[in-house]
Amino acid sequence: MYDHPSQMNPLLPTGAHELADLAVDVIRRSAMLGGRLHPVSRKSVTAVLRIMNSYYSNLIEGHKTHPADIERAMKNEYSNEPAKRALQIESQIHIELQEAIEAKLEDKKLCVSSPEFIQSIHRRFYERLPTEFRTVRNEDTGEEHEVIPGRLRQHEVQVGKHIAPAYRALPAFLKRFGEAYDIDKIHGDKKIIAVAASHHRLGWIHPFSDGNGRVMRLLTDAFMHRIPIHGYGLWTVSRGLARHRDDYMAALTWGDAPRQGDLNGRGNLSLRGLTRFCRFFLETCLDQIDFMDSLLQLDGLLDRLRGYVELRRQKLIPNKKPLKSEAAYLLEEALLRGQFLRGEASRITGLPERTARLVLGELVKDDLLSSDTPKSAVYLAIPAHVASYWFPNLFPES
Repeated sequence: MYDHPSQMNPLLPTGAHELADLAVDVIRRSAMLGGRLHPVSRKSVTAVLRIMNSYYSNLIEGHKTHPADIERAMKNEYSNEPAKRALQIESQIHIELQEAIEAKLEDKKLCVSSPEFIQSIHRRFYERLPTEFRTVRNEDTGEEHEVIPGRLRQHEVQVGKHIAPAYRALPAFLKRFGEAYDIDKIHGDKKIIAVAASHHRLGWIHPFSDGNGRVMRLLTDAFMHRIPIHGYGLWTVSRGLARHRDDYMAALTWGDAPRQGDLNGRGNLSLRGLTRFCRFFLETCLDQIDFMDSLLQLDGLLDRLRGYVELRRQKLIPNKKPLKSEAAYLLEEALLRGQFLRGEASRITGLPERTARLVLGELVKDDLLSSDTPKSAVYLAIPAHVASYWFPNLFPES
């Protein structure tokens, strides 16, 4: 039974130069990705990626919610089916918590790795969660108990072959975690390596009765924004972890391994195992950056916007009204310029003013363009129903 924080060592991989190279690549290529879009358009893409992040993080836990149902939940439109409604609420909470965490990160005095912040993530997630998702069953004894939001577990636990630290020692382990992974005190490319290592070690501590995976991934997102990794939000690591779930679980197991032999570090746990997990994590980051880079190549993205309008013009998309081909000009203008005034619609499309207003109105009604007020400038919106057309494979096709 682990009962002393020293048994969590090593906390950071050492001597693995390939990790530094991978970290530099992540930082550089993410920053390049962040420069591909106008800042206003980037916010719209980031908004749909929050839905994606929620979808994949919950998918890792075995909870699958259709992106369109998640989007409806964000408008407080819920299914009459209790099970589907519960999944919608779960996803809605995840997205709103992502936004709240990002806003909280503006407080530069906040220590993202602190036990208080970690417990606040768990508390804010679970205090709104439907009751059926707050009940944990012990498969060995059949006993059930309710998860208390933000409270550290009050019992011993084993996950697979891993026996987590003694519950009475959790405060000491989390205190050491907070000190070791204080991202504001780590420098250069070591920051993102520390994020990778912290992702594993928080799972290894397993501080809560349930919800540890979601807290790990939300904390990882917080770390990425706090560093900051420029361009993060246009890609997230959760999609990669979900799409390679078996490899993810195997990588977590590598990091759990005890040290074997004098050439495997000096800590209680395997240095090679932690290094191997960090390599998997950083390679997953690069995989997701490459994926989003392919989708945000401007020529291809513009072609897909035009192709979508053409499908609508030919009435080939079910349950959607046809659009005039000139609607593509308005979508392109919003993508490239970030926003434009409503009175510019005629100039942009070349249509008579009244017709241009009707085309613009249809795009706004269909949530393809949006604005902060009924008369203010419009900008690109990306509802879930167009994500598979504009950003193929962002979600599974099913």
